[in-house]
Amino acid sequence: MEKGRNFYITTPIYYPSDNLHIGHAYTTVAADCIARFKRMQGYQVYYLTGTDEHGQKIARAASDNNMTPQAYIDGIVSNIRRLWETLLISNTGFIRTTEARHQQVVKKLFQQVYDQGDIYISEYEGWYCLPCETFFTERQLKDGKCPDCEREVELLKEESYFFKMSRYADRLLKHIDENPEFIQPESRRHEVINFIKGGLDDLCVSRTSFKWGIPVPFNEKHVVYVWFDALINYLTGIGYAQDDSMFAEYWPADVHLMAKDILRFHAIIWPIMLMAVGLPLPKKIFAHGWIMLEGGKMSKSKGNVIDPGILVDKYGADAIRYYLIKEMSYGQDGMYSEEMLVNRINSDLANDLGNLVSRTAAMVIRYFSGQIPAPEEYAPIDEELKQAALQAYQESTAKLEKLDFAGYLISCMKLVARANKYIDETEPWRLAKDESSRGRLGAVLYNLLECIRITTVLMAPAMPQLPLRVNAQLNLFPSPEELEWDSAGEWALVPAGNEVKKGEVLFPRIDLQQMEESNMASEQEVKKDVPAATAVKEELKEEKEYITYDDFSRLDLRVAEIVECEKMEKADKLLILKVKLGEEQRTIVAGIAQHYEPAELIGKKVVIVANLQPAKLRGTMSEGMLLAASDDNRVEVLMVQSDIAAGNRVK
Repeated sequence: MEKGRNFYITTPIYYPSDNLHIGHAYTTVAADCIARFKRMQGYQVYYLTGTDEHGQKIARAASDNNMTPQAYIDGIVSNIRRLWETLLISNTGFIRTTEARHQQVVKKLFQQVYDQGDIYISEYEGWYCLPCETFFTERQLKDGKCPDCEREVELLKEESYFFKMSRYADRLLKHIDENPEFIQPESRRHEVINFIKGGLDDLCVSRTSFKWGIPVPFNEKHVVYVWFDALINYLTGIGYAQDDSMFAEYWPADVHLMAKDILRFHAIIWPIMLMAVGLPLPKKIFAHGWIMLEGGKMSKSKGNVIDPGILVDKYGADAIRYYLIKEMSYGQDGMYSEEMLVNRINSDLANDLGNLVSRTAAMVIRYFSGQIPAPEEYAPIDEELKQAALQAYQESTAKLEKLDFAGYLISCMKLVARANKYIDETEPWRLAKDESSRGRLGAVLYNLLECIRITTVLMAPAMPQLPLRVNAQLNLFPSPEELEWDSAGEWALVPAGNEVKKGEVLFPRIDLQQMEESNMASEQEVKKDVPAATAVKEELKEEKEYITYDDFSRLDLRVAEIVECEKMEKADKLLILKVKLGEEQRTIVAGIAQHYEPAELIGKKVVIVANLQPAKLRGTMSEGMLLAASDDNRVEVLMVQSDIAAGNRVK
């Protein structure tokens, strides 16, 4: 194993008090996307996930079900493993904190930290939320209840061991300052720095009020509590104190990936624990946003969760993975509704990607008897397509390295959009009518197949079934299970002469109305006056040409902050704007120079169409469009006056 070509990525270990929801699925799918990407780059990847199985909540739940804690969690863990298989998760290891190997490591490190004077015994008093299994101070409560799930809390007082966190605060701040990439995104980094500077309390690391946990090695009245147990999984999973060679190959971790609500545990408690035991710190801790539903954050404690297994059964693993990765903008929260999911499948996967594959396959079959033609006749527009493919490869690589998952898929879909536009520009159906244009027709279809090949390679980390399904029709890869990432940066690798076959539709369009009616029918009887309602709808349709919600959902409207603005030379009406969408920056050319001075726009938040096909205006590439209102005399750019962050969607 070549040193330096190893990559270690982790999810948090999940708490198996109940089956997991789509928020957990996002973290695991996102980590899987990076793991697959790195394998395609040639890295030896270790991808660890697992379950955090101790604690009072599990003990009580098991008792309520007349089961032992171990038997209770075994069933839930089996469901979690099946879910990851359903979502095509390619984890290398799966760690359970009830395993003997983990318990040995926890006891060893607890004893070490105690022996060096960093753990001491005292008494703890605080407000405890059982569903969240978390202590809160009086000021943290919300109307006397848990600030997270808004349930009742109880005042607990018991003897506990404490870990001296404050001893390492300055050292941790120094490490964060010297390693800017250590905590990402940048907003999370600042949050952690401010929290540390506010002063660190010593951490309660043992409990005596229940027994379902790892006994403290020198005082078995206590069990090790939560984070001093759970976080150590990242060491146990790669052989710490058991397989020194393996541990040396993979530690420190390249990425700890998690949701933002457990950032402080990973960015403060975990690094300090590692400092205390003398181990290197992980290279990057990345905290993504939450998946939000109407009514707020998704939470098992609140009971407002979505079962990802049911969604996979309805729409397929690739479609669910695509939606999860695409909807979470870098550093921002994402929204989920089944309607949004269906619209995304229809617009991106059915209309754009699926249609590109089916149109290309049909034309190769019709015009070249199903044989991939060799490119013979070059035209300047082909170079534009080739450059778009190269740009998609470069952008996708950069976005994945940065863990900008949504930006990565946006880069892929830009190439899909460019290839679809190329069909309209080259009009293969017209070329097919002229025998003298047969060489040019072959080149056009070959170029489209090249774009599909490159897109398939680029999207494989997010959609691992896509290469097999595309290859079944287009025969682009000798081994679709073993794609190399850098092959997407090359041109003309499609094997001419291979046979193309008509296949099943990759992503069938979903009838949103039928889906809604089906969902309603499962909850209540369909009302008898539905035909009358339908008649009214048809009557309205005759009066006015309406668009559907599906049509509207194809617009990706975003809040953007203008960070630079200048007039375009020799163009009286045009301004060149640099806008920020989250961590991404774009250039937009807008015809508003006669209505705004550049200086008055800098710092303003505007609304843009983010998925408009990029176009070159007076030599400058414009990557979006501002929304504005106008009459005969004025143009007024639509602006956002509140503190909504740049990058958020406009719905």
